[in-house]
Amino acid sequence: MGKIRQIGVIGAGQMGCGIAHVAALSGLDVKLLDIHPDLLAKGIATIDRTLEHQVAKGRIGAADKTRAMGRIATSTDYAMFAESDLVIEAAAENEAVKLKIFQQLCPALKADAYIASNASSISITRLGASTDRPSRFMGTHFMNPVPAIQLVELIRGIATAEETFATVREFVLGLNKVPVSAEDFPAFIVNRILLPMINEAIYTLYEGVGSVAAIDTALKLGARHPMGPLELADFIGLDTCLGIMQVLHEGLADTKYRPCPLLVKYVEAGWLGRKTGRGFYDYTGESPVPTR
Repeated sequence: MGKIRQIGVIGAGQMGCGIAHVAALSGLDVKLLDIHPDLLAKGIATIDRTLEHQVAKGRIGAADKTRAMGRIATSTDYAMFAESDLVIEAAAENEAVKLKIFQQLCPALKADAYIASNASSISITRLGASTDRPSRFMGTHFMNPVPAIQLVELIRGIATAEETFATVREFVLGLNKVPVSAEDFPAFIVNRILLPMINEAIYTLYEGVGSVAAIDTALKLGARHPMGPLELADFIGLDTCLGIMQVLHEGLADTKYRPCPLLVKYVEAGWLGRKTGRGFYDYTGESPVPTR
């Protein structure tokens, strides 16, 4: 791992817990922060359950799980990051939320600590400029679910130092992930391609070309996708999908990135996908049922 021995992770949701999981399993000490103890308890339970699943599948040993869980400490206090070499922000894809986090984080860090953001679409240059160390700031966009997907997009801001990029790249390689360098343009590489496809699938539903089941079956069988685009949207979170499409639309000023009105309506209704129990599918029963 080179210079990175202890990492901090901000946010005990899906992404933050996934990053904490792989870092602890790779031998790093991990400090996990969220705003409420209940969220941290839920996050730790998620990590424990995912590690147990890996044990059951024979991918790791029971002792590996025990050691990994022992490397993770939690707190609601930013002072926990005083000795962290790298802190990764993995909060909601909301720029105002991220900027508030960095305001609280920077005073708690040692002078040579690095900061990374797991932002999936927001300008890394702009986020880095809000901190006291833009040269030691960059994007590390992990993919969900983090323990299963190898890719990490690495994004330099304009002020990111080459030494910072090299150090963080070495850290990502140490997690047995595959880093890919992306330029700091809206949504980077994966979401620049993936989210417009999902948005177009929602337009296809909105315009009555096919039902939820027909669209997802067509892409799974016709394009060999492991998940249909609407099922994938529910997995990502429809609020996240909408946020990324808005960043693309505003940042690139091209009408082809206009969020589908049906996506907007689902988010307004609070139908955000799996995390709320309802999106393009209803998850309240034994198996998902299309909502349209």
